[in-house]
Amino acid sequence: MTKTGKFFVRYGISTLGLIVVALGVGLSIKSNLGIAPLSCVPTVLSLRWSAISIGTFTWGFNLLFIVLQAAILRKDFKWEHVLQVLPILIFGYLVDGAVWLFDALNSPATNYLIQIALCLASVVLTAVGIGLEVVGRGWILPADSTLNVITERTPLKFGTVKVIMDVVLVAMTAALALIFFGLWTGNGETVVIREGTLIQAVLTGLCMRLTDPILKKFISPLTNQ
Repeated sequence: MTKTGKFFVRYGISTLGLIVVALGVGLSIKSNLGIAPLSCVPTVLSLRWSAISIGTFTWGFNLLFIVLQAAILRKDFKWEHVLQVLPILIFGYLVDGAVWLFDALNSPATNYLIQIALCLASVVLTAVGIGLEVVGRGWILPADSTLNVITERTPLKFGTVKVIMDVVLVAMTAALALIFFGLWTGNGETVVIREGTLIQAVLTGLCMRLTDPILKKFISPLTNQ
């Protein structure tokens, strides 16, 4: 395979990963049982300013991760880091598309078994999507890149940094929800923080232990040809 062919295959696989993760975000929102920490802040902001979509807030919020990388890396911050704007812009539109797609479901879901099922389906989709991004070795979202930067510049391990980031994001969301709506879980109709948030924070990584080997077995040969 030519270099051009490899380029399109890698970025095609990574883009597919973004699509699958966006579908996971859409399902988690429709579950009304709580969503993944990284999507909590954009969602609560969109509930407060409904004229602006979740995808737009997702894009804008992730710009802050690029700014954080610049603050940490300083002179080592390069233009390639700025290029992270492109995948997060694409991802923002994909999230809006996923939310629109799942509007056909009961919105929000009220049956607890259905909520659990949607939440678990979101976990699987997110795990597969992230795995495709990694295997594709194309796009990398600012939040993931920030985790790598912090891990490289501090003695903290990746898992520890991920937990700290999740806790901070959930705390920020709870504070914003209290300020906006007087409830730490959401606006009273759409739930942003609940047990589903914990389920996705914990189970996504565990699920990836099962899905990653499968993806590497079938997808890696395409990127290594």
